This record gives sequence, C-alpha cells and structure tokens, in this order.
Amino acid sequence: MGSIPDCDTAPEYLKKVESQFTSSSKAYASTLIKKLFNEKYSDGGIREHILKMSNMASKLKPMDLGLKDEFLIHLVFASLPKEYETFVVNYYMQPVKWDIEKLIAMSVQEEERLKSSRGDSANHEKDNKMKNFNKNAKPQGKAP
Repeated sequence: MGSIPDCDTAPEYLKKVESQFTSSSKAYASTLIKKLFNEKYSDGGIREHILKMSNMASKLKPMDLGLKDEFLIHLVFASLPKEYETFVVNYYMQPVKWDIEKLIAMSVQEEERLKSSRGDSANHEKDNKMKNFNKNAKPQGKAP
C-alpha cells in the first residue's frame, strides 16, 4: 500500500502493480536456478530427489525459463554421489535418451540395487560374527 501511485484507469493501475512484482520474479527465478544447479542428493530417496529437481524446473516455465528434459536429466546426474557413477556412465553410453519418468524408474531400480548390495555385505559380516560367536560358545546342558 502506498508504493503504487494513484492511477486514472484500472489497466494503468494493473500495469503499475505488475511492474512492482517483475523484479521479485526475476530474483525468484535466479534463486530457483541456483538451487537447481547446486542441488545434491543425500539419502532421502532418489525419487523424491528427482521430483524435487523437476518441480524446481517446472516453476521456471511460466517465467519463460523452462529447461528441456534432457538438460534436467544431466543436472540430476550431476547431483548424484559417486556411488551412482557406474549408473551415470551406463546412461551416457546408451544411444537412447530418457525422459523424466524413465529416469525415475531406472534410478529407483539402481537405488534398490545399491541398498541391497550394501545390505548383503553388512548381513554377511553379521553372519560371520555370529558363526565365530557360536564356535566360541560353550555348550549348555539340559536341566533335569
């Protein structure tokens, strides 16, 4: 209130209101772009990570700053940690380009594979400890 000067007509008033918010939309776009380029994945679920980045990119479209899906996919790959390196290289070796839905599906599959490979090695170590414990345990007799 008070920051918009008095106007004689409604269209003139609306133009002045719009001009007040133009700079804030530019700042918002800049903030979104910075977040999108600096986003890093951190164990919250790969699907949620990709959807978060896709949502940020979709907010740029009304400002005529929309990103192509191919570019967004490259940003997602750049945001992944080193453990996804083989997955990323395999994508780059393929002649087929993915859309966002395919990226999500394949990334979730890779996330599950990584989790199971980590879990299997942890379970293997746990099994070995239990075997060693059982070898060292003294047999207990039955009570009469």
